[in-house]
Amino acid sequence: MNHSMGQKSKTDGNEQATRKLLRQNMSAARKALSEALSSRTKAWLETLTREFGFSMKCGDLQIINSHWYVTHTGLIGLARRKRCSGIHAEAVDSLCDSAANRFVLKATVFPSKSSSGFVGYGDADPSNVSSLVRGAEMRVAETRAVNRALRKAYGIGICSVEEIGSLAEPPQSSRETKKISPQPGNGNYGGPKVRDRLCQLIRQHKLDPELVKAYAVDFCGTKMLRDATREQVENFVQQLADWAEKDRNAVICQLNSYAHPKQEVVA
Repeated sequence: MNHSMGQKSKTDGNEQATRKLLRQNMSAARKALSEALSSRTKAWLETLTREFGFSMKCGDLQIINSHWYVTHTGLIGLARRKRCSGIHAEAVDSLCDSAANRFVLKATVFPSKSSSGFVGYGDADPSNVSSLVRGAEMRVAETRAVNRALRKAYGIGICSVEEIGSLAEPPQSSRETKKISPQPGNGNYGGPKVRDRLCQLIRQHKLDPELVKAYAVDFCGTKMLRDATREQVENFVQQLADWAEKDRNAVICQLNSYAHPKQEVVA
C-alpha cells in the first residue's frame, strides 16, 4: 500500500514538473515570437516538452520562421537524462578536403550498452555554415553528425538548429530578411529543375527513391518534403550529388539507416 502511494506521489510530482516546464516554454515562445502561438506551434511545443523535457529557458529549443529546432545543448542534455551509453565520432577521410575546409563526419550513438548504435552523418564547408564559425568546419560537421545520430536514436522529429547553416546567421534588417525569406516548395521539391536533378541523381547512382526522400526530409528538418524551402532542397541535392560522386557506399549506408529504424532498437 505504501509502495503504491509512493509511486502515485512520484507520478503526480513528475506531472506537476512537466506542467510547470510547459507553462515556462509557452511563455518563452510567446516572447520569442512577440505574438500569439498558432495551434500547430503549441501542439509541437507540448509534444517536445512532454516527451523529451526540452526547456527553452535552458536553450534546448529555438523557433525560426515558425518552425521548431532542437539545439546541440538540448540533445546532449537529453542523452544525459536517458543515460546514453556512448557517442563515437570519426572523419570520413574519403569525403574530407582540409584544403577546402570541407569535412564529413560519421557519428554513432549507443543509447544503451546492448544497442547496435544509431548512425548519423554531418558535413560542413564554407558554403553551408554561418560566417560566425568559418574556420571551424570540422567541429560543425561533428556537431551535425552527432545531432543527427541523437535525433535518430531518440525519435526526435525536428531538425537541429546547427544543421540549418545560413539560417543561423545573425538577424538581418527587415528589408533584407524579406528578401531572403524562403518560400514553400509547393510540393514540387523546390521546382522542376531541382526535382529533375534529384531524379537524375537517383537514376545515375541507383538509389532508393523512398529512402532518398526520407533522408531529404531529415536533412531539411521538415515534416514533409513539400514543406521544405527551395534553398533547403537545393542544398540537399548539392550535398547528395557531391557525396554520391565521391563515395556512393557511404551514401547507401546513410540511406539504409532510414529503411527500418525500429529494427535498430534493442530493448
